[in-house]
Amino acid sequence: MLTLLVVFITYGQNVFVPLAFAILLSILLLPVTNFLENKLRFPKAGANLVSIIFALCVIGGIIYFFSHQMASFLQDIPSIRRHLHAHYNTLQEWIQQKFNVTAKQQTSMIETATADVKSGSEVLGETVFTITRTMIYIIMVAIYTFLILHYRHMIRKFLLAVFNKAHEPQIHEVLQESKGIVQKYMLGLITEMAIVAVANSTVLLIIGVKYAIFLGIFTAILNIIPYVGILTGIVFASLVTLTTSTHLSDIAWIILSFEIIHFIDSNFLMTRIVGSKVQINALVTIVGVVIGGTLIGLSGVFLALPTIAILKIIFDRIDDLKPWGMLMGDDTAGQKGKLARSIERLASRKRKTVVTTVSNTPSDTI
Repeated sequence: MLTLLVVFITYGQNVFVPLAFAILLSILLLPVTNFLENKLRFPKAGANLVSIIFALCVIGGIIYFFSHQMASFLQDIPSIRRHLHAHYNTLQEWIQQKFNVTAKQQTSMIETATADVKSGSEVLGETVFTITRTMIYIIMVAIYTFLILHYRHMIRKFLLAVFNKAHEPQIHEVLQESKGIVQKYMLGLITEMAIVAVANSTVLLIIGVKYAIFLGIFTAILNIIPYVGILTGIVFASLVTLTTSTHLSDIAWIILSFEIIHFIDSNFLMTRIVGSKVQINALVTIVGVVIGGTLIGLSGVFLALPTIAILKIIFDRIDDLKPWGMLMGDDTAGQKGKLARSIERLASRKRKTVVTTVSNTPSDTI
C-alpha cells in the first residue's frame, strides 16, 4: 500500500497536489462558508463561491506582493553586480593570501564547476513553464475547493458508510475532531508565521536592510521547517544583504536578531499558539519535509507539515495506530509540565520551611 501510494504521488502529482491543497483550503474556509449559509442566509453555491473568491483575493495579494518585490530586486541587478564584484575581489585576495591559490586558478575552478549551468534561454523557458503550471494549479485548486465544499455532506456520508457500521461513532468522532484541530492548527501556524514575519521585518527595517519586508516574510515562511528553515532564511537574508550593502556588520546583526527571534518563537510562540493544538517532533517534521520535497518538489515541502498533522490526529484516535501517533508526537510539553510541577513542589517546600522557621522564632527577635 505504501509503495502504491508513493508511485501515485510521484507520477500523479498533477492530480494529487491541487487536490491536497484544495482539501486544506476547504477545511480552512469551512467556518466562513457555514457563517454565510447559516447566519447570512446565502445559498449554498453562493456561500462557497464567495469564500473561494475571498481566498483567491488573499492568495493573489500575496503573489502580487512577492512579484512586486522580485521586480524591484531585478531592477537593482547592476548595483548588486557591483557589490558582488567588490566582495568577490576581496574574497579572492583573502584566499590567495591564506591558501596560496592565485586568482587565475580560482577563476578556472569556478568555470569548471559552472560548466553544466543551463543557458539563459533554458532558464527562461523553465520559468515560463513554472508560471503557467502554477496558474493552472491555482485554477484547479479553486475548482476542487468549490466542489469539495459543495459536496461536503455527501463526502461525509461516504466516509461514514465505507467503514463497518459498528465503527460509525468512532469514525464520526475522528472526522469531527480532525476538522476542528486541523482548522485550529492551520490558523495557529498562520498566526505564528505572521508574528515572526512582523518581528523579522521590523528588525531588518531598523538595521536598514533593503527589501526588509520581503526578507522578513520569506524567512518567516521558511521558519515553519524546524532548524533547517531558520538556517536557510538566515543564509538567504545574509546573501541578499551582502549584495546590497557594503557593511559586514549588517550581516552580524541579522544573524544575531534572527537567532533571538527564533529562540523566542521556538520556546514561547510555537508552544503556546501552535504546539497546544498538536505536538509533532522535529525529527518527523524534517523527514516528512525531505520526503515531500523529494517526491513532488516545492509543493511537497509546504504540504508535508499539515499532512503530518492530519495523520497524527487520525493515528491518536485509532487504537491500532496509536503507536505511530506516539512516534510522531513530541513529549516536550509533558516534560516541561513535569519540570514546572517539580519547581512548584520545591518552592512549596521552601515556603513551608520559611513559615515554620518564622513561627518558631521568638517574637522579640522577629
